[in-house]
Amino acid sequence: MKISYKFMALVSILALVLAGCGAKETAENGQAAPEKVKLTIWHNWTGQDAKAVTMRQLMEDFRAAHPEIELEDEGLPTDGLKTRLRTVAAANEMPDLFVMWPDAMTKEFVKGDLLQPINEFIDSKPEWRDNFIPNALDGYTVDGAIYSVPMNLAPSSFIYYNQAIFDEHGVKVPTTWAELEAAIGHFNEKGVIPMALGNKANWVAQSTIFSTIGDRVTGTEWFLKAVEQDGAKFTDPEFIEALKVMQNLGSIGAFQEGFNSIDETQMMQLYSQGKSAMFMNGGWALANLVNNAPEEVLDNTHIMILPPVEGGKGDPNSTSGVVGTGLGVSKKLTGAKKDAALELLYALGGPEGQKATLDSSTLVSYNIELDTSKAHPLFIELYELMKNVKINPVYDSKLSSAAVEVINNGLQELLMGGNPEDIAKKIQDAQAGALGK
Repeated sequence: MKISYKFMALVSILALVLAGCGAKETAENGQAAPEKVKLTIWHNWTGQDAKAVTMRQLMEDFRAAHPEIELEDEGLPTDGLKTRLRTVAAANEMPDLFVMWPDAMTKEFVKGDLLQPINEFIDSKPEWRDNFIPNALDGYTVDGAIYSVPMNLAPSSFIYYNQAIFDEHGVKVPTTWAELEAAIGHFNEKGVIPMALGNKANWVAQSTIFSTIGDRVTGTEWFLKAVEQDGAKFTDPEFIEALKVMQNLGSIGAFQEGFNSIDETQMMQLYSQGKSAMFMNGGWALANLVNNAPEEVLDNTHIMILPPVEGGKGDPNSTSGVVGTGLGVSKKLTGAKKDAALELLYALGGPEGQKATLDSSTLVSYNIELDTSKAHPLFIELYELMKNVKINPVYDSKLSSAAVEVINNGLQELLMGGNPEDIAKKIQDAQAGALGK
């Protein structure tokens, strides 16, 4: 077969051009073109609150700065994310990076050999590592290995209240448990929802209300012993008393009808529409209010912690919470993919990410001064409040997954008239079973 000289010449020229382009790229960069990497991340930054909007923007900024990394992100609501993570964990099919929670979830994933430690990476950036607040990394540390860093600070239990509604109906903002019960009675008489609750995703009542009530009644030391099943049980009288205190809130009409049928977003809408005087939620709710509440509601909103329970053993100047969610790095990642994952972790949880989070009206577990000239007044109020309030453990950060499911379902049942002793026994059996005791 004959091949024309013109065709051979064209092939030669094309080869030289391509070689020249490759040489030019190598010369300009001083190194070979970076390896293309595909990275997956699952998160719960799905809403229109300031924090979620900020985190999504940080991911967009990361994409722009790293064209060599194809970032595929998937957002799920918090309860859906937790469920899905545990489902894929059972099959060892974790995404490359994923939002996870400290303490119980971290320990379970480490036990399942699903995570890789990041000690070497954070040790390479001591100015970042050493600027977290005291004990911030404890919830992500197992046997000396650090598996993530907190990207926020998550006190989970505050009362947000509308001062204008209190004033309109002549109701005193409560500072004692008796005053809280009296306020609930007054608002019911006036046809105002005392405290909006959206417990369809049943962690809400447990995390934002009961974890603090439980601590008020039993004290933190008792709870930690019960978690370990070492000298305390969930069938003990003090825990049953805590369940009764919670149940009494439902009995006296603290919450609107159908509270187990609406979600956290709908709960916030009731408050934003001026239909409820109060709601209980974590510090994260503030970013939602700042972005979405009408000005007349936002300007009259203030924050306080739950009043002390008479005769309780807990510290009345505390609230439940955790240091905040972190990003887990899949054990399977190696090489360029692992490097890319750590770069993203740093972009979201490093100093710039921490500052962006604080600027989004969200507390952080990191030492940064708040710029009060730019911060929303309500966030300044929360920021100042937290300087004098201790954090005690939120129940779902310490209990086993099995016990968390039982207590979440149990509190729904409790608020509908369930028997406290029966519910306590189910929780005790679940935790003891999970520990093999």
